[in-house]
Amino acid sequence: MDMPLVQELRQIVGEAGLLGREAIAERSAAWGSRGDLRSDTLVRPRSTNEVSAVLRACHRRRQPVVTHGGLTGLVRGTDAAQGELILSLERMDRIEEIDAVSRTATVQAGVKLQVLQESVEEEGLMFPLDLGARGSCTIGGNISTNAGGNRVVRYGMMRDMVLGVEAVLADGTVVSALNRLIKNNSGYDLKQLFIGSEGTLGVVTRAVLRLRERPRGQQVALAALDRFPAVIELLRRVDQALGGQLSAFEVMWREHFDLVTHPPALSLSPFASPHTYNVIIEAHSADDAALVSALEAATGDGLLADAVVARSQAERNAIWAIRDDVGQLLRLAPIMTFDVSLPIREMEEYTAGVRSRFGKRFPGRHCSTFGHLADGNIHFVFSPGSGDAATRQAVEEIVYSPLADFRGSVSAEHGIGLEKKPWLPISRSAEEIAVMRQLKAALDPLGILNPGKVIDPLSAA
Repeated sequence: MDMPLVQELRQIVGEAGLLGREAIAERSAAWGSRGDLRSDTLVRPRSTNEVSAVLRACHRRRQPVVTHGGLTGLVRGTDAAQGELILSLERMDRIEEIDAVSRTATVQAGVKLQVLQESVEEEGLMFPLDLGARGSCTIGGNISTNAGGNRVVRYGMMRDMVLGVEAVLADGTVVSALNRLIKNNSGYDLKQLFIGSEGTLGVVTRAVLRLRERPRGQQVALAALDRFPAVIELLRRVDQALGGQLSAFEVMWREHFDLVTHPPALSLSPFASPHTYNVIIEAHSADDAALVSALEAATGDGLLADAVVARSQAERNAIWAIRDDVGQLLRLAPIMTFDVSLPIREMEEYTAGVRSRFGKRFPGRHCSTFGHLADGNIHFVFSPGSGDAATRQAVEEIVYSPLADFRGSVSAEHGIGLEKKPWLPISRSAEEIAVMRQLKAALDPLGILNPGKVIDPLSAA
């Protein structure tokens, strides 16, 4: 006869590795206190072997498990209901190896993104993934959600930076596919099953990541424009002038830019007057003149209303601080956040339509629009005045329903979780969702891993 689960877990991870309801209640389920944690037990293993033992114990009892990383998500992917066990990888936070010759890093899943960035920089290298939550998010969470961020236009999503993973399946089986090769076509690429699957197919415990040489230069500018077609033309011209070295092109509509550049926000606008669109441009290049020349030409042709170019690291940091200060949005709570993508040529029509419909339905309420425009990703943050279910449904209709006509995605980089699951059919066909369910049934037949997230199991289809 099995001993009680908590007792077995204590034997696996030790007393310090097990937390109860009181400690869990002090935690936030996600960024901005979104989400819901009603679990009574949180287990914190220190190794892949301990994760495996925990999942074996849970599998025998059909115990549901929700995996936690840095808890910076926005789609309720880490919600844990009563009766669900939380598996946190926060104590698996070791950088095991930085190989400067092969330009790889082998890390445990709980390593924070910023810690990795700073560690590889000491070796003259760079891990390109970057996002505002860098100080809190973890590599395991980045893999689980296929994180995007600010530099996708040049370096791709997290998927493009992962060479290999070690993952534990629902029954405790360890799949160690810690590939260190850039080119490896020997059979199915199993790591891709776990990247972006939000902990529903397995728990990633370790990874081999691809590093790049640290750029010899970094150019950052902030440009102001008053027409959306000018923004698109500026992107084309800058990308062309930089010859593939454009690393970021971040656009902030006026309402959002004003929010993050006026007190109590810490940043100030460098422009004498407000403008409709404000764009951060970054290049990783040894050529300091190319970006300046492109901006001067754009100004001469009437595309730009104004622009400033950073001349020091402090000025570069100050410009990026404007984009990173999304915490100012919490002043507008309750807020609703959205993360969508669509072809760049469709953005003006789509964003104008969303903003117009929101304004008519919720007159006088705030709408922040910003995003990684160069890779087709736009974020909306609305403050409709209420956070109730009916209001959320109305706002979701405004944002998601038009995407079908534009062949867009309801999630560019944040994942599906619980929040976007009803809208997944807008972006994925019935056949695609059926294959997803088959994969879930094959790897987690009892449905214990992050239950209810992303898709319903075959039995509920």
